[in-house]
Amino acid sequence: MRQYIILILALLLICTTGNNFFSQTEKGKTYSGNYPGLTTPDNEPELFAPGFISTGLFTRDLTMTPDGSEIYFCASTFGYNLIYFTKIENGIWTEPRIAPFIKNYKYMFYEPHITYDGKRMLFLSTMPDADGVEGDEDIWAVDRINNGWGEPYNLGSPVNSPDEEYFPSTTKDGTIYFTRQKKGDQVGSIYRSRFVDGKFTEPELLDSNVNCGTNRYNAFIHPDEKYIIVPAEGMPDSYGGTDYYIVFRDANDNWSQPINMGMKINTKRSGEYSASLSHDGKYLFFMSTRVREDLDESKFTLDYFHSLMSEPGNGNPCIYWISSGFIDDLRPEGFK
Repeated sequence: MRQYIILILALLLICTTGNNFFSQTEKGKTYSGNYPGLTTPDNEPELFAPGFISTGLFTRDLTMTPDGSEIYFCASTFGYNLIYFTKIENGIWTEPRIAPFIKNYKYMFYEPHITYDGKRMLFLSTMPDADGVEGDEDIWAVDRINNGWGEPYNLGSPVNSPDEEYFPSTTKDGTIYFTRQKKGDQVGSIYRSRFVDGKFTEPELLDSNVNCGTNRYNAFIHPDEKYIIVPAEGMPDSYGGTDYYIVFRDANDNWSQPINMGMKINTKRSGEYSASLSHDGKYLFFMSTRVREDLDESKFTLDYFHSLMSEPGNGNPCIYWISSGFIDDLRPEGFK
């Protein structure tokens, strides 16, 4: 996760949070297809579902069910940080609404991740757990029950600890990758815990190729554990702020040197720190704080500025996507 203090920026938005998602969504417009009303991207990044999911709100953290029929993502405003979802009903994507297992909006519900088999969703929450501490960042879960989700429960130790744990990501065999950050510290590290005999093993700190730079967090692991995408700060070849780096893994559990994923994915701005794959692995989704370049200076009225704040490209994070095929081109010799 991290960096959610940036959410203060969302206070500038003229919008509200509730069960209905966007007042900006065009009234009466419907979205259909495998993805909400979209043609799929090729080798250039495109804004994902503009006006429907990417709207100008502080938006990030996308995950999908294995069949691609439900999409979950996060939006923030006025200090609320919540998971929303849309699903296909009768061929139409429903208006995004708050995830049904969220009962108390004052807590953070963020960074959803649906496991490869679709039977569980993991996420960050600040709900009080057995230790009774509110505001303690832990990884929580809900289990799939028929077509819905059960009640949230804390994942417990050894994954969770008195420190902060967030941004869960799992492999096909149930291994969990996550960020741990010591209380009072602003530096995160990437850990891994294997799932053996129905239990998580003691988390291991991954090597310096994964834990690269001066800070790193929100790492996404490929379901086959072929590579990990790590948002990292303080790298010598960074374009600015936090960039997405990819680290490849071989059959002997060796990790390659971190590789900057390039300017198609990274920018000179600081807001790149939430990536994931589509349910079929064909597309990379990633958060970015890009700004639009088609501003009309002849319209610089206050009303025009207000309108820009309710559209994508206003500097708040939005979700972009691109064909994931370029990732294989980044794989170094010895990791092919």
